[in-house]
Amino acid sequence: MSQNFQPPAPDSFTEAPAAPAPARTGNIGLGIAAAVVAALVIGAIYGAIIGATNYQIGYAAVAVGAVVGLAAGKLGGRNPLLPVLSALLSLAAVLGGQMFGLAMLIAEEYSISTTDVLDSGVAKLFDAWKETSSPMTFLFLAIGAYASFQTARKTAA
Repeated sequence: MSQNFQPPAPDSFTEAPAAPAPARTGNIGLGIAAAVVAALVIGAIYGAIIGATNYQIGYAAVAVGAVVGLAAGKLGGRNPLLPVLSALLSLAAVLGGQMFGLAMLIAEEYSISTTDVLDSGVAKLFDAWKETSSPMTFLFLAIGAYASFQTARKTAA
């Protein structure tokens, strides 16, 4: 007499847990694009603040870095390139903002348009930026880059 032997059905203690959903890795291309757009927009806003107030504000440099880093981290994911890239983009955004603010101040001083100052050449504007730079100028560059690096690293999805 042959019997078909079937093992008992597993109970809840022996069942394998369901596999977790795959981790979202982000889209590095989208993260880079968002960081570039954020750097351009927030850099222009930072420059407008400098031009309107004739002051560089440390919190504004932190905001520049945070916005660029947030865009890179949230949309780009945990790629180790993104914090470094966002720090470099933040440096460019803060520097560009400082130069744009300086162009606004020069335009106001000579009663010409900011566009005329920008059209006169980046080299001349950069020379003027170097002449007016102080240690605080470089500190704000570093603060923005640091804020961007840390924000991108900590907010990576």
